[in-house]
Amino acid sequence: MKFRILSLALLTTIAGCSDNKPTPSEVNIDTPTATEVDAAAAGFQLVYPETRKDGTVDTYFETLVGDPYRWLEDDRSDETAAWVAAQNAVTFGYLEQIPYREQIEQVLEKQIDYEKVSAPFIEGDFSYFYKNDGLQNQDVLYRQPLVNGKPEGDASVFLDPNKFSADGTTSLSGISFSKTGQLAAYQISEGGSDWRKIIIIDVKTLAQKGEPLVDVKFSGISWRGDEGFYYSSYDKPEGSELSAKTDQHKVYFHTLGTPQSADALIFGGTPEQKHRYVFAEVSEDGRYLSIGAAVSTSGNKLYIKDLSKPESQLVTVLDHTDSDTELLSSDGERLLLVTNLDAPNKRVVEVSFTDPAPANWKDLIPQTDNVLDVVTAGGSLFASYMVDAISQVKQFDMQGKLLREIALPGPGTASGFGGKAKQEKVYYTFTNYKTPGTIFSLDVATGSSDVYRKSNSPFDPELYESEQVFYESKDGTKIPMIITYKKGTPRNGKTPTILYGYGGFNISLTPYFSSVNATWLELGGVYAVANLRGGGEYGKAWHDAGTKMQKQNVFDDFIAAAEYLIAEQYTSSDYLAIRGGSNGGLLVGAVMTQRPELFKVALPAVGVLDMLRYHTFTAGAGWAYDYGTSEDSKEMFDYLLGYSPVHNVTAGVSHPATLVTTGDHDDRVVPAHSFKFAAQLQEKQAGPNPVLIRIETKAGHGAGTPTSKIIEQYADIFGFTLYNMDVKSL
Repeated sequence: MKFRILSLALLTTIAGCSDNKPTPSEVNIDTPTATEVDAAAAGFQLVYPETRKDGTVDTYFETLVGDPYRWLEDDRSDETAAWVAAQNAVTFGYLEQIPYREQIEQVLEKQIDYEKVSAPFIEGDFSYFYKNDGLQNQDVLYRQPLVNGKPEGDASVFLDPNKFSADGTTSLSGISFSKTGQLAAYQISEGGSDWRKIIIIDVKTLAQKGEPLVDVKFSGISWRGDEGFYYSSYDKPEGSELSAKTDQHKVYFHTLGTPQSADALIFGGTPEQKHRYVFAEVSEDGRYLSIGAAVSTSGNKLYIKDLSKPESQLVTVLDHTDSDTELLSSDGERLLLVTNLDAPNKRVVEVSFTDPAPANWKDLIPQTDNVLDVVTAGGSLFASYMVDAISQVKQFDMQGKLLREIALPGPGTASGFGGKAKQEKVYYTFTNYKTPGTIFSLDVATGSSDVYRKSNSPFDPELYESEQVFYESKDGTKIPMIITYKKGTPRNGKTPTILYGYGGFNISLTPYFSSVNATWLELGGVYAVANLRGGGEYGKAWHDAGTKMQKQNVFDDFIAAAEYLIAEQYTSSDYLAIRGGSNGGLLVGAVMTQRPELFKVALPAVGVLDMLRYHTFTAGAGWAYDYGTSEDSKEMFDYLLGYSPVHNVTAGVSHPATLVTTGDHDDRVVPAHSFKFAAQLQEKQAGPNPVLIRIETKAGHGAGTPTSKIIEQYADIFGFTLYNMDVKSL
């Protein structure tokens, strides 16, 4: 059982516009101007659309703060829509005149166009897996019959999300099978929104059962037998569903054959049960319902109910949010929990359901010096540790006895290992920044691994180097960074380089292969990823060191990474781009305003950029554990104001060439953040570096973005980056 509090995490950020692109001749015709600049690389004259300023002023602790672009927060207004269209016209006019943009698109297609298959998973009488033939907009879910517990025979299509919508913008965003595997409920996202629909089907006939559930958000689906399932959602907010605040999350139970209006409210309907994130899951043995309730993206209360006794009440395991604790497994009254309570790097404990308070917990897998993540499968516990962001995996029996360390192919990320209690084989994927994912099958009894499926990627890892270095941040803290590049790349300070970071929400950046990043490497670029404080690479202390009044540590870590790359002559300021999405978009926005001379190109994607108002949109208030809010105290307000990107764009300063990316349906980090930041930059930018914003239509925070849009977006991003590094040809 795994609770996963939804965070801002975004490792593949998609934002841009491919619908209704203007032709170059359409750009700037009768467009009123606020600023004119000569774009750096080829004298292309940019005429930015005029962005109206109003007189909005807010008062924070007797301090007046102007917000002249507040009107751009209204995602339903005609004026905002006209501004978006005008900005996209300028942006695409600029991007389409980059001479090698189409060539980059061709390289992207080559790197992406191969058959991609996921690790299989067992449900009922079938083995399921996802497959993409190459350039399909969405991955297709297949199934294969099980014979004596092993998949045999031909695989057939089970669900094809490419048929959900004509343009590929409706995606499959989760599926859950009933205990018998005879029923399934899956979620769809339309246009990238976090608001979902749940559709229930009969697994054998694929016939839909009942009407879809609607207005579901930040939810899992957990079945109780075959009678129905638990899910989570908010009341639909007043005003815009894409930006209005959502504050009280609730758990419901849907009984098959009944309308959604009859769904039973299980948790979250009273003031004392008011939480921003609430998740429910039934244990594999079907006996327990576990509910995690949180007010932010870190820390949760924990309640458990004995489903074998219909009249039983929720039992409180933890009544505070000082830890991240979840039910891992159960056997009779014996419960196994994963927790970071009194164990910043996490541990597994056992306790009896009859008295599950922390005072009765006993260590099963004690805390170590490395961060733990653990899953169950085949009657074993598979413990994955991060050692300087690199995977180490150990297998324990259910009594906590170490059985063996799993031999991995090398330094990288091993993910998977989970499965049903009776599985004899489990599957995991191994990858790193230069190694396409290989799927292995593991024999639970012996711990031996065999290659199950090799990648068909055309990328040749033998041509590339990937090295981990450690550098010092401003305060002397050692920070790991992995740098990947083509063998023989000269260390002369002239290689185009993308430095990527995140640094928040306990999210760890472990090595993984991306066909998009492979394209950058194929083009001759360096790709560097820094493991900043605020992430989860070294546990809770590492996370907390990058939160609230210590958030500047994250920015200092990123700046120091850039300085290291320059000092070691991997690149120089003239060839260095910084990129990050979501919380990483904040990172880019903050450092480009603090040290604008250090970078040539800035690529903030779907960023949290207005730190004084982020908590007033959708579920943003839940991010306060990491950020604090401008309402907390004058000290917190002053700190946020000191780095908030929207409020720290300085007039007369030459900021890096900037391509802001966002999606018009992003209801996690609303696009107004990006709109206001771009408007400030365009108004105040000095020098020739362009400031553009690329706004994808029918797109959200990134998940489920069609392959076609991914190719278009990254051709634009890489083209913009190289063009502004004065690269003449590829």
